[in-house]
Amino acid sequence: MIKMIMHGCNGAMGQTITQIAAEDENIAIVAGIDPNHTRQNPYPVFPSLEACDVKADVIVDFTSAKAVDGLLDYSIREKVPVVLCTTGLSEEQNERVQKAAGQVAILRSANMSLGVNLLIKMVKEAAQVLAGAGFDIEIVEKHHNKKVDSPSGTALALADSINEAMNQEYHYVSDRSTKMEARDKKEIGIQSVRGGTIVGEHDVIFAGADEVITFNHTAYSKAIFAKGAVSAAKFLAEKTPGLYTMKDVVQS
Repeated sequence: MIKMIMHGCNGAMGQTITQIAAEDENIAIVAGIDPNHTRQNPYPVFPSLEACDVKADVIVDFTSAKAVDGLLDYSIREKVPVVLCTTGLSEEQNERVQKAAGQVAILRSANMSLGVNLLIKMVKEAAQVLAGAGFDIEIVEKHHNKKVDSPSGTALALADSINEAMNQEYHYVSDRSTKMEARDKKEIGIQSVRGGTIVGEHDVIFAGADEVITFNHTAYSKAIFAKGAVSAAKFLAEKTPGLYTMKDVVQS
């Protein structure tokens, strides 16, 4: 049985993962971390990792960028692998993640969904044909009105995958309101929509002369991300130090 700490257990994703993990006989959440104590959970909840005295095999993190530094410190000190799902990290924090992966196993993904990770692969392949044929590339992402970071980590992952296919020749534009000029052929537009309870929707648009090809992924429930996170935790629990992705989980 794999023992897991849920970092951010009382958030929406933390609660969904709690439900999914409870139905999996191969993993158990043994402790939660959250400064919010308004919810009842079937495991002890601590206000911080420093206060936690429960040992575990892996940590799943769905918190905020400001909590990631302490998470990395704890993970390195206790040698506990981390499934890092928080997005919106600073450049300095991204560098810290890379460095920490030299000492402990870290699985990082902007999106835990199997479908999204397949989409990332598909748009990379499409870009090699369509971008080379002069198609413009636009990404539109939609999320609920409580999401803080923008663009979404998934939108950036999609853009990065396309850019990798095109030898890093493209740059990203997320606001055209001050650009009174025609779009650059070497740009990927990324637009964000925030409203209501939209779980997550991503459109990757390849617009050419007289034809448009659109790749779409729509999430109807947070459960798809929770299932992916639990699968990632089971995959990562006994891994050696290194930086892993959902691609490694899918291929395992």
